[in-house]
Amino acid sequence: MQPGAYFLGASFNPIGFEYCATPLDFRWLSMLIGAMDLLDLTVSQLKRAAAIKEQIDKLHKELGSILGAPAKSGSASKNQRTMSASVKNKIAATQKARWANLRRAKSATRSFKPAVKKKTFSPATRAKLSAKLKAYWAGKKAVKK
Repeated sequence: MQPGAYFLGASFNPIGFEYCATPLDFRWLSMLIGAMDLLDLTVSQLKRAAAIKEQIDKLHKELGSILGAPAKSGSASKNQRTMSASVKNKIAATQKARWANLRRAKSATRSFKPAVKKKTFSPATRAKLSAKLKAYWAGKKAVKK
């Protein structure tokens, strides 16, 4: 497929045909021919297939006009919204303000937390605990022997 190769026609999908400007591709053809390899087709066969597809598209469009179906235009199906630069800047500014407020709130909560005081034993309590542990381990060693 050559870059910039477009045709105004119908693009194939399993549900039906959609009319819009589509890139020139032959995926729809591979769906129609099944197991046959697309690379095995000659240029004239591809041209003939494209012509038949255009006829089908024209008939489909004519059938839609007879049945009263609204014709889809390429511009109507691409309902893309764009934002102006000023709106983008407004959104960016409000988001920066939100993040600044969040950071400010986090730092405020951290600074007001009281420091947790480390618990320490007095020398007398430490001596009592040491004596109890020595007695415990002496008892364990005595049981083993």
